[in-house]
Amino acid sequence: MATESKNNNTKILIGVIVLLLVGIGVAAYFIFNQKVQIQELQEVSLLNKQELEDEYGQLSYEYEKVKMNLKNDSLLQKLTNEQTKVQRLLEELKTVKAENKSEIARLNKELGTLRQVLRSYVTQIDSLNRANAQLRQEKREITDKYQETARTLNQVSQQKQDLSEKVTLAAKLDATNISIQATNSKGKVQKNIKKIEQFVINFAISKNITAEPGERTIYARIMKPDDDVLVKSRTNVFPFENKEINYSIKRVVEYGGEETQVTMYWNVEEYLMPGKYRLDLFADGNRIGSRSFTLDD
Repeated sequence: MATESKNNNTKILIGVIVLLLVGIGVAAYFIFNQKVQIQELQEVSLLNKQELEDEYGQLSYEYEKVKMNLKNDSLLQKLTNEQTKVQRLLEELKTVKAENKSEIARLNKELGTLRQVLRSYVTQIDSLNRANAQLRQEKREITDKYQETARTLNQVSQQKQDLSEKVTLAAKLDATNISIQATNSKGKVQKNIKKIEQFVINFAISKNITAEPGERTIYARIMKPDDDVLVKSRTNVFPFENKEINYSIKRVVEYGGEETQVTMYWNVEEYLMPGKYRLDLFADGNRIGSRSFTLDD
């Protein structure tokens, strides 16, 4: 009986030991499995944190890219402020432990808000760009119209100037049938230069219905062979081609558009040298006729 009881106790002990070993194995399994799960969770948290840091970095880059071609100083300053906030939160994220789920969640939420802010600014910038493009188009159209108008006005002005020049040219007086006689005091033509006492100048102002009727001052310049002008006074001048030049004789005539005969006289009171002389006639600032003549000894 004693031997049998001892055997039973041994069996019970062995069973207890086996159960303990099984329990220890099961416990070890669960502990190991839990440790693996914790490690996996830590790795996931670390990976999520790294992804969040990358997203913050990408968002900062997107802010910078939007700023690159922005010329609106007000919007540029606002975007710079938001980008600074992104960078500050990124630095804060780097100091947060991966296991701090509440802080990670907060920073993730902040990231979403900053993305929405960026989208709102992009929308504003697109709207401004469209408005600016419209303004540029309108400015181009206005500029084109202005240039076209300016060209038209220039053409009209040129046509008006051309017409005015044609009218002025058409209205210009013209002296024809010019003759110069060298005479003595009795009106007799003289061939001897020493006996000449007067030049008698005759010419006709041609008919011109486009010329304005009224008084005309006719100037005559008698040029000597040495190109000096016969004058009674060096103060006798008239305007021609933007300067004042001397005249020998002047006469006021009434011109009504019809052919008008004119006679002018020059009393010879100075020494006359032999050679070729030239008579030039002027009116209304224009040379209206010219004639050369020669005096011999």
